[in-house]
Amino acid sequence: MPFHEDELDEAEATHFRSLTAAEAEGDERAVEAALRPRTLDEVVGQVRVRDQLGLVLEAARMRGRAPDHVLLSGPPGLGKTTLAMIIAGEMGAPLRLTSGPAITHAGDLAAILSGMNEGDVLFVDEIHRMSRPAEEMLYMAMEDFRVDVVIGKGPGATAIPLEIPPFTLVGATTRAGLLPGPLRDRFGFTAHLEFYEPDELDLIVQRSARLLDVDVESDGTSEIASRSRGTPRIANRLLRRVRDYAQVRADGVVTLPVAQSALDLYEVDQLGLDRLDRAVIDVLCRRFGGGPVGISTLAVAVGEERETVEEVAEPFLVRNGFLARTPRGRVATPAAWTHLGLRAPAEAPAEGTLFDD
Repeated sequence: MPFHEDELDEAEATHFRSLTAAEAEGDERAVEAALRPRTLDEVVGQVRVRDQLGLVLEAARMRGRAPDHVLLSGPPGLGKTTLAMIIAGEMGAPLRLTSGPAITHAGDLAAILSGMNEGDVLFVDEIHRMSRPAEEMLYMAMEDFRVDVVIGKGPGATAIPLEIPPFTLVGATTRAGLLPGPLRDRFGFTAHLEFYEPDELDLIVQRSARLLDVDVESDGTSEIASRSRGTPRIANRLLRRVRDYAQVRADGVVTLPVAQSALDLYEVDQLGLDRLDRAVIDVLCRRFGGGPVGISTLAVAVGEERETVEEVAEPFLVRNGFLARTPRGRVATPAAWTHLGLRAPAEAPAEGTLFDD
């Protein structure tokens, strides 16, 4: 008997909504860590980045020095943290992990840097969210391997220079445009990770299935890959949910019909759109005639926070041609009307007052 999200309790509904979110939370991170590649040779896809990074690391090994600082940019779930771990593993160096939001004061960064040893790899996730004082301290640390620790305040303040052993900073960001130029220029190697092709995701799903000891057929993994929004993290998450379905409602083997039934149950359609994605374009087409409509109005109409619509649903819808951002607001494209089985209006929507941001 079919059921809908409104029949679930809030915890289950939140779980359904998070299946196609690229960010990992809670126990998801522990499971995903076990599925991460450990070496560059195990990485599927990102051929250009993989080759360039391999050259940087090999040259550093030949010189017997720490690699240049590395900046990794791209949407969530594409493997920035994995590459940071691989850099440390390939160099045989310890990896220290932190995040930009956790470094709120220059003293926080000084405490981290003072504990570094020669050759260590420091990974800073969401580096664009680091505080400005810490950012300015990082300039000197990256370039001169030194920081000035200020003790006291006012005229009596004293700056004590602190030498830092040569280390490699790996910064990750989903919004490279927010990085100030002086910080971005201090990275010796910058890489942008692209979304994965379905055949690459298929290989990733097959590898993860082997690690999880899941019995899968090739058409089953292909179906999962095609609905994974070009993101390995989502592909691995959907694989685990399809595995659960296969164990409970089938014979444990992930076949094409099993994968289709499981993903339909979790409301992930053939193009990877989930409940929120479809709600956004449905409201935009049916209630607002295709737009233009402001993002705040759109968020209220689908019952979600503005940030959720703007950061979770909108990027995927824009990238796949279902939604357009215009100076007057969001507009549904012909592909959105077609996906919903509706006919687009013959004329463009009239100028309205729905733009609210």
